[in-house]
Amino acid sequence: MKQKSLEDVRLFTVMAAVKQGWVLNADQGFYDILAQGLCDNFNRYGYFLCPCRDTDGSRLADKDSICPCLWSKSDIPEYGHCYCALYLSQNFVDSNLAPSSIPDRRYG
Repeated sequence: MKQKSLEDVRLFTVMAAVKQGWVLNADQGFYDILAQGLCDNFNRYGYFLCPCRDTDGSRLADKDSICPCLWSKSDIPEYGHCYCALYLSQNFVDSNLAPSSIPDRRYG
């Protein structure tokens, strides 16, 4: 398996955000932590497991938590951002609000 670099992760997150019409979190320090988590998870498990989720042991069991996770498509319209706040809606960004804790739909 080819290892991913932080530049690979940056490209992946940019492409995912553009494809979905989302905005990446502009807090560079926060983004860097999430990007490093995605990079570590890919290099450990072979897929972009969301950095705020624990593995259930296999790609198949984790398929709903592969970034961007299944719940981001509901969380972003409802809360303005996904669970880990990597991706945000443009309306949320325009509101100048800070991401906050939202319910975890994976175990909810």
